[in-house]
Amino acid sequence: MPTSEQAPTGQAPTGQATTDPHSAEDATADHVSRPPMVKVALPNKGALAEEAAALMEEAGYRIGRSGKALRVIDRAESVEFLFLRPRDIAIYVGSGVIDLGITGRDLTTDSGAPVDEVLALGFGQAEFRLAAPVGSGFALTNGCRIATSYDGLLGRYLAERGVEAEVIHLDGAVELAPSLGVADAVADVVQSGRTMADAGLELIGEPLLASEAVLITQRGRKPDEAARVMVERLRGVVVAAEYLMVEYDLPAELMAEATAVAPGMEGVTVTPLAREGWVAIRVMVAKAEANVVMDSLSRIGAKAILASDLRTCRL
Repeated sequence: MPTSEQAPTGQAPTGQATTDPHSAEDATADHVSRPPMVKVALPNKGALAEEAAALMEEAGYRIGRSGKALRVIDRAESVEFLFLRPRDIAIYVGSGVIDLGITGRDLTTDSGAPVDEVLALGFGQAEFRLAAPVGSGFALTNGCRIATSYDGLLGRYLAERGVEAEVIHLDGAVELAPSLGVADAVADVVQSGRTMADAGLELIGEPLLASEAVLITQRGRKPDEAARVMVERLRGVVVAAEYLMVEYDLPAELMAEATAVAPGMEGVTVTPLAREGWVAIRVMVAKAEANVVMDSLSRIGAKAILASDLRTCRL
């Protein structure tokens, strides 16, 4: 289990995480050859922080962050986790001083940092939207005033469309700008849109960007072995979350019909049962389709149909 227990000075038990800020250097004191530490940036707070840490734990990494520790080292996996402001992560990763990072696509795009998106992580979904006072008839035209905390993202969007608008930077609570006469509209990241509605604003047009948590690396960077392993582990957790393992019993003569309904990724697993002429079948099914598939299998004649979550996989 992950632990945040402080180890004796400069050392942590093998397989445990430590929050000692000097432990990376001290770890070499015993002159034991170790692979280079992979540096990974995680959000230190905000909506993405908890889920990013949970994803790493599910992928087999020990974080065990204590309080507001800025770094945690997983010695067993040779990974150093650094907890940074979500808005700064792309800058650090783009500079090359950190190997991998998790942050929002909106923040990555806004930063303009030279990074590549390695993997979409399936949480933290939101949209970057324009909003204006209800009934204002706002249109995205030259001279309009738009308040935002995402100058880079909005600026590029406007430039791509040849619109010369005035971008007004605000660090927060941008939804108040129109009512105070500071701007004609706002551009911000929204999930449900409730905050905008409560401020008397309505969403305008289509989303400027669909955002979610993403794993990023420096543009063009080739991962070393430890970084490659981390990417594949995370991919395994993300993909597994989209599938269920469906198991059922069936008369052998109905196998062709059943496997046509649920063929699996690369076929199904078939096991003979003690009951004469019956088999047990296991197959991966997309979670979004699972109930329909189970209904179809039941109609065919399958029995004891069960579905269970997958925690991780390698495909």
